[in-house]
Amino acid sequence: MKTTRALFWSATALYAAVGLYLAFDAQFFLGDSLSRVAAARTVFFSNDPHLAAIGFIFTPLTALAQLPTILLSHWWTEVSAYAVTALAVSAPFMAGAVVQIYKIGRDRGVPTWLLWLVTAVFALNPLVLFYGANGMSEAPFVFLLCWSARRLIRWTATDDVHDLVLAGIALAIGYLARYDALAAAGSVTVLVFAVTFLRSRQPTRVSRLRQAFIDAVLVALPVFVAFFVWSFTSWLITGEALQQVSSSYGNSAILEQSGGGAANVLGALAFSLAETAVTGPALPVLIPLVAALAWRRRDPEPLVALVAFGSVLAFATLTYALGSTFPFLRFYIAALPLMLVLTYQLVPARGVLTARREGPNSTPRHTDGGDRRPLSALAAVLVVATPVVTAAFMTSATLAPQEYALEALVRPGADPGSAKRADQDAILQSFRTERELARYLDSLGLPDGSVVMDTVYGFAVYTATERPETFVVPSDFDFTEILNDPAGHGVRYILSVPDVGRGTSDATNRRYPTLYDTGADIATLELEIPNTGADQPVWRLYRVLG
Repeated sequence: MKTTRALFWSATALYAAVGLYLAFDAQFFLGDSLSRVAAARTVFFSNDPHLAAIGFIFTPLTALAQLPTILLSHWWTEVSAYAVTALAVSAPFMAGAVVQIYKIGRDRGVPTWLLWLVTAVFALNPLVLFYGANGMSEAPFVFLLCWSARRLIRWTATDDVHDLVLAGIALAIGYLARYDALAAAGSVTVLVFAVTFLRSRQPTRVSRLRQAFIDAVLVALPVFVAFFVWSFTSWLITGEALQQVSSSYGNSAILEQSGGGAANVLGALAFSLAETAVTGPALPVLIPLVAALAWRRRDPEPLVALVAFGSVLAFATLTYALGSTFPFLRFYIAALPLMLVLTYQLVPARGVLTARREGPNSTPRHTDGGDRRPLSALAAVLVVATPVVTAAFMTSATLAPQEYALEALVRPGADPGSAKRADQDAILQSFRTERELARYLDSLGLPDGSVVMDTVYGFAVYTATERPETFVVPSDFDFTEILNDPAGHGVRYILSVPDVGRGTSDATNRRYPTLYDTGADIATLELEIPNTGADQPVWRLYRVLG
């Protein structure tokens, strides 16, 4: 217990330190992280504060977890402007994932030196360092996926209902972190049904089927409840159950607006395989080797990792091939824990797993009494260099479009004046213009509800302002009414973005298609703000007539 606590707090401190450097020194943020901060801030500090302001398009866990710390932004705006509240969520979650990787190896009974090597390889992997430090949803998702996998691995030996239920709860919470968890939940449910049916000691086929069905329900029910409650709440409040699919702010709409998506199925498959190789470079060797050893040992434990993590990778590949998601490296991060768990499982299991209550189908672990040193050495060789391999490919704008700007921080003197360095510098400067714009509007001393702005691009303005109640945003219940008659509701300014790309989903553009170009006869141009960030719009501030 003391070891895991020390590991957790050490990892949390490491990711927090990296995150504070990225936030306050490098000032490097990802938009999804800041947008969750903005969603959390609207709950307490918008012109119309309410819990539903958190939104129903993206999963709520990351924003909900920030609610206690976002209150601090009332006194210290930097907490939201620099995404400190998001960091306070991702750092402990990723530290929890480190602990789960450690516990999976401890449960397996691998040699102590290998246990710590694999744990360090995970904790210090550049992807883990970055996503533990930047407030994105990857940290809670990876933790919950690893927690679920560990409990399912234990269940294959103990048949303990507590392990099974906890695995289901982890997947349910994982769904609230990332929709990808549905793929893992469906695949895991099938696996649990099959394992229970095949090893059941019930005398008849019907009774074996019944027992398998009960176990499958135990692991699937928490996920179903989470899905139903979230979808029903969305329908109750917005009239749409699956806004991620149907909303003009969802991924599919964003891809269409941005002209993204895979060019063809074969290209998507090749890209997904390349991304998987970047995050889990030893998998091509590990998967067939571990599969052969598991078959020889009659060891079912490797099935869990292949199904739980592999289904997430398959889901990322499928959705990219269908044009429903972006070519982002982070969507393939599950390959890393898959690789490391399989590394543990190269080595024969040792020891007995203790259970709170062993089930009727519990089975002794299949152990190999041979010399474990050669396999332990092979495991070490396969994974020891993987952080270096991942870091090398993260310098590619094609394979790592969201991460490759980190090279400019790690190697500040490399390639000065090159097009690549200019692009990286532009990425690092993203959202600085929005912070300056927020400071300018704050300096005007405007009354509450006097600036209309959509958060499609304006989330970074909203996180940086010292007076969030100044803004009328789409989560306000009276937003449409105010947008239809801004002058009649005391609105003084409208923040506008070009009506192209993602700007086509901006509510001000949909209501007033000529606003950005002409003011749409309701406003006059007050100020144009060029943007220094990559793929960020040139803002125009319009003064409302009347």
